[in-house]
Amino acid sequence: MKRVCVVTGSRAEYGLLRWVMEGFKNSDVCTLQTVVTGMHLSPEFGSTWREIEADSFSIDWKVEMLLGSDSASAVTKSMGIAMIGFADAFSHLKPDLLVILGDRFEMLAAASAALIAGIPIAHLHGGELTEGAYDDAIRHSLTKMSHLHFTAASEYRDRVIQLGEDPARVWDVGGFGLDSITNVKLLSRAEVEDNLKISLSDKSLLVTFHPETRPDAVPEKQLEELLHALGQSSAVVVFTMPNADNKNRMLRTMIEEFVQQHSGRAVVHASLGQQLYLSTLAEVDAVVGNSSSGLIEAPAFSKGTVNIGRRQDGRLRAKSVVDCEARRSDIAEAIEKVLDPRFQIEITSQQNPYGTGGASVKTVSIIENWFREKVSMSKKFYDLP
Repeated sequence: MKRVCVVTGSRAEYGLLRWVMEGFKNSDVCTLQTVVTGMHLSPEFGSTWREIEADSFSIDWKVEMLLGSDSASAVTKSMGIAMIGFADAFSHLKPDLLVILGDRFEMLAAASAALIAGIPIAHLHGGELTEGAYDDAIRHSLTKMSHLHFTAASEYRDRVIQLGEDPARVWDVGGFGLDSITNVKLLSRAEVEDNLKISLSDKSLLVTFHPETRPDAVPEKQLEELLHALGQSSAVVVFTMPNADNKNRMLRTMIEEFVQQHSGRAVVHASLGQQLYLSTLAEVDAVVGNSSSGLIEAPAFSKGTVNIGRRQDGRLRAKSVVDCEARRSDIAEAIEKVLDPRFQIEITSQQNPYGTGGASVKTVSIIENWFREKVSMSKKFYDLP
């Protein structure tokens, strides 16, 4: 049995990895190892490692890394602490393959430790662009460290190959977040409202706003504009908290103050968990913010998305996504558009550029076959013809 180690550092990332982990857990070729780190281990972000155990996964190692600050210096130091922790984890667990997803700094630390330890890496959701975040550079760096690649769309597969990866090792499997939509039993509207502690009323919005990490971005000013637009709206607002990126604490404080000022029509949750998040997504009228979920999962529910600013610049979009600048007037106009019944009817038959699901099963099967066939994990740079 080959030891496959999956690393997860956040609630959103785990939601995408959930069914990949299930596949390895039930495999007759692979043994699943689970390493948790980052926001999962922080009470401030909901101690979401408990959700992993609640889904009947054993956690083999915990890598504590987050410092009590959200400055650029603190994030960099956290990465250093994480590399030390991953070095210990991999030395003990001795995985045959490391599986990582996406573009966060936690994964850069994990991949760097694995690279030096000679552990092959399978990278999920590579080849994408997010030009409004330093995640973009991290994602492409992870591609160059990795040996197997599983992308969410054919355009992304092409980009991974453009980066010099062998086409025989790059598979377009679709978006991993869509698998949970078909595998998770959604709660009823009444159950959603009971868990959220608020009535969703006639119009409701699910809002997630992460800091833009490009050098010229001012996240607190962007959020100020968003909160002003939401304050002028009569819709019920359900906030989920931002990731542990630079300046996240300032944004969290601003959101909490908004909720206090608009009690009765606004709530905030550090983490909803996968089932409640998807169930809420199914029941609200639209999504607002700059999360990738608004581009990948929301279209599967035929929900409109107001995508603010540049964080997701470069990613594929369904026609349900309305882009706008981080200006209160533009945001208000975009919210009005996605709540328009005519717009909502128009997007019911749209195609999701990230597919219809099945990415997790495909990925597990490909990795199992790779091990069965005992293919070499050595890499060579692939030059385009």
